[in-house]
Amino acid sequence: MKKRQFLTTAASGTAWAAVASSALLSACTTAAVGESQTQSQAQAPAQGATRPGQAEQIYFGGPILTMNDAQRQVQALAVAGGLILAVGTRDEIFALRGTETRMVDLQGHTLIPGFVDPHSHLGGVGLQAISANLLPPPDGRNASIAQLQQTLREYLKTSPEVKSLGMAFGFGYDDSQLKEQRHPTRADLDAVSKTVPIVAIHQSGHFGALNSAALAKAGIGAATPNPEGGVIRRKKGSNQPDGVLEENAFFHSLAKIMPRLTQEQSIQWLEKAQQLYLQFGYTTVQDGRADPGAVATAIAAAEAGRLLVDVVSYPDILQMGEGAFMRGPYYGRSYKHNLRIGGVKLTLDGSPQGKTAWLTQPYLVPPHGQKPGYRGYGALSDAQANAQVAKAISNGWQILVHANGDAAIDQFIRAVRASGPVDKARAVRPVLIHGQTLRRDQIPQLKELGIVPSLFPMHTFYWGDWHRDSVLGNERAQNISPTGWVLQQGMRFTSHHDAPVALPSSLRVLDATVHRTTRSGKLLGAEHRVSPWVALQAQTIWSAWQYFEEERKGSLEAGKLADLVILSDNPLTVERHQLAHLKVLETIKQGRSLYRAP
Repeated sequence: MKKRQFLTTAASGTAWAAVASSALLSACTTAAVGESQTQSQAQAPAQGATRPGQAEQIYFGGPILTMNDAQRQVQALAVAGGLILAVGTRDEIFALRGTETRMVDLQGHTLIPGFVDPHSHLGGVGLQAISANLLPPPDGRNASIAQLQQTLREYLKTSPEVKSLGMAFGFGYDDSQLKEQRHPTRADLDAVSKTVPIVAIHQSGHFGALNSAALAKAGIGAATPNPEGGVIRRKKGSNQPDGVLEENAFFHSLAKIMPRLTQEQSIQWLEKAQQLYLQFGYTTVQDGRADPGAVATAIAAAEAGRLLVDVVSYPDILQMGEGAFMRGPYYGRSYKHNLRIGGVKLTLDGSPQGKTAWLTQPYLVPPHGQKPGYRGYGALSDAQANAQVAKAISNGWQILVHANGDAAIDQFIRAVRASGPVDKARAVRPVLIHGQTLRRDQIPQLKELGIVPSLFPMHTFYWGDWHRDSVLGNERAQNISPTGWVLQQGMRFTSHHDAPVALPSSLRVLDATVHRTTRSGKLLGAEHRVSPWVALQAQTIWSAWQYFEEERKGSLEAGKLADLVILSDNPLTVERHQLAHLKVLETIKQGRSLYRAP
C-alpha cells in the first residue's frame, strides 16, 4: 500500500461528526477534484454519440466479476448512458458495438463493481488531511512520544493550516504502539509549544491530548467536572487535568475550540476526501454521524455540482434539532446531485482499543485510572436509547447504531424490541455499526429484528494483538467481528474501514476480512475467515443492500449503474497473501472515469 501523509490506518468506531465540527466537516482541495473532473470529461464518451441499443463503451480482455451469484464471471460488459447495457460473452457484447463505441481492453486486469462504503465519516477525512501525521509505523514514524513531539514541531514550522486556523492538529497517535505505552500529556505537548493550542487526536477518534493553551481555550481546568459519558484525566494526586480527554469530554472540548471555516473552504475539504475514496475504488461513500453543519456543507457541494461520488449522509439524531432536512428534498432513497440523506446515526459507547467500549465482562488490563473489574461505559441510559431508536423507527428512518461492546449491543437490541412491532423495525433495516464484541447468542436476535451487522474485520490487522494481549484476552479477541457466526445464521454482513479511523483502503478491508491476521502475523479467529468472493460481496452487493440500493448498485448486471473498478489482478485467483497488495487502477462512476492510478 502506498503511504500517504496525513492518512490514518486503523482503530475502532469513532464519532467523527463530533470530532470535526460543522466548520471542518469536509475535505479536499478544489484543484485535485478539478483535475479529476477535467480528466473525466475528456475521457467520457459524448452522450448520444451512439445509436440506441449500441454501447458507448465495451470492456473486455480480462476477468469481469459480476458479484452476482447466478452469473459470477463474464467475458465482456457494455455501457450506455451511464448504465450497464449488457453483460455476457465477447460475441454477445461485441454485437452491440457501434462506430463510436470506445473499446476498453482490460489487458488481463480485473473489472468489478464500484465499492460501496458501508460505514465511514467522509467529513472526518478532511480534518485528518490537514493534520500532522501522528500515526505509528508503518503508516507514520511515531513509535515514541519523542518522535511524536518532533513531528509536531516540524508541522508547526511548515504547515500553512497552523497560521490560518490559529492552532495545530495532529491525527493518529496510538498509545498501544508508542514505546511509553501511554497517551501524550499536556506536559508533553507543552514541550512543543505553550502558546499555540495543540490537539493530538487518538487514532480511534475517541480520545484527544491537549496542551495547556488548548485546555484553556476549551475552558477546562481543575474545577471542571467530568461530563456525562466522558472523562477528564487528572494528574496523579490532584484535580489538575493531565491533558488527556476521553469520549464526550473530548468531543465537547472540540466543539468549543474548533475554528470555523467558510462554506467554500468546507466544500474544498469535502472534495479532497472524495478524491481519496476514489483512489480506493469507492463510488458510494457514507458520512456517518453528520452534524447539521456537515449536512449543510454536503447540500451546498451537491447543488454546486461538486460531488462526483454518491454520498449517503446520516445526521446524528442527538444533534439534529428539529431535523428539517429529514423532511427536505435530500432525504429519501433517491439521490439529488449525488447526495441523499439515508437516515440517522446514534452512538451508544466508545472504542474497544481505547477501552471505553461498554462490555459485559471486564477488560483484561484496566485502562489508566481504573480498577480491576472495569467494563467501560455507555453513552446513554436505556430510556434515552429507547427513545431515540423508537423516534427513528416510528418515522421510518433507517438508523445506524455505533455499538462496539456487547453491553452496548444488548442495549441496542432492547431498544429495537421496545420500539414496537418487529415488522416495522425490520422495514427500516437498522444497522449495527462495528459490533466488535458481538456475542454468538446475540446474532439470532439481530436476525429476528432485521438488524444488519456492519462489522470491522479490518480491526484484526491493526488492533488484533492489542485486543488479545491487553483489551479482551485471547478467547474474546478471537471472536471480534465474528463474520463466521453471522454466515452460519444465513445472514449477510458488510465490512467497513471507518475512515478516518482507518485509511479507506478497500483492499486492506478485503484482505483483513479474508485473512484475519494481526500486525505480528498471528491468525485471529480462524472460523471467521471468509472466501474472497464473500469478502467482495460484503463490500459491494451486500453493502448496496444495506442502503436499499441493491436494485441499482453493487453488481454488474444490465440496467444497473455503470459504477466500475479496474483492479491490477483477480482477487479470486491471486495468491491469498497478495490481496492487500492489489491496486485500484481506475474508478469509473456511471461510465465516467474519475480516477486513474499514476
